[in-house]
Amino acid sequence: MSPLLSAQGIGKTYGTRTGCRDISFELHAGEVLAIVGESGSGKTTLLRCLSGHIEPTVGRVSYRMRDGRVLCLTDMSEAERRLLMRTDWGFVHQDAREGLRMGVSAGANVGERLMAVGARHYGNIRAAAEDWLARVEIPGERVDDSPWAYSGGMRQRLQIARNLVTEPRLVFMDEPTGGLDVSVQARLLDLIRGLVRRLNLAAIVVTHDLAVARLLSSRMMVMQQGQVIETGLTDQVLEDPQAPYTQLLVSSVLQV
Repeated sequence: MSPLLSAQGIGKTYGTRTGCRDISFELHAGEVLAIVGESGSGKTTLLRCLSGHIEPTVGRVSYRMRDGRVLCLTDMSEAERRLLMRTDWGFVHQDAREGLRMGVSAGANVGERLMAVGARHYGNIRAAAEDWLARVEIPGERVDDSPWAYSGGMRQRLQIARNLVTEPRLVFMDEPTGGLDVSVQARLLDLIRGLVRRLNLAAIVVTHDLAVARLLSSRMMVMQQGQVIETGLTDQVLEDPQAPYTQLLVSSVLQV
């Protein structure tokens, strides 16, 4: 079967500064790819190009729709891109406040995404919202609470529920556990891993944390100064890194 998402020669420049350059890969249904590297390596720029948040300076991002058509992201109409991002795609931000509507209740945050794809029956929408809050371990009595009343970990779980309620096939995650306490990180990672497996989601996860990459991904790309310098199966890259920079990353973790 053809890949779910294909990146061909992706590059992004800002004047004389390079965000990322000449990056190509394929992602298949149900596969989880981790993009790792230090701050400033270009991994978040690449993620935003892939997810349609910014347009690459050069290159193409193609996606296989549910009907089998393969479309280039930049060739889609604005309406097609909006529909794609409300249905087949999800995006989990590092700061959950960027992915939530903080002025409405938790249930409304989940329900709004359903309404965006045509759901109109209030009872069914609320029931779906309560079901998804339970799936991400948020007590049902908190459904009418504002996200402002939630802890950081609960907000992140709410953001995940908001993204997954429309049953997307691909989810982009930008440092999904960044800024959380270690114990909260571990619980959230277990939750994400379980959901990805049960729902057979494809995911692209940006992280600087190799432990997160090991736990969530089957394949890894290592970035430095805007370029991919090593790629392969996650365990293979971590256990036998080839590039000197990757060796340094792995050794720094082992020394901690």
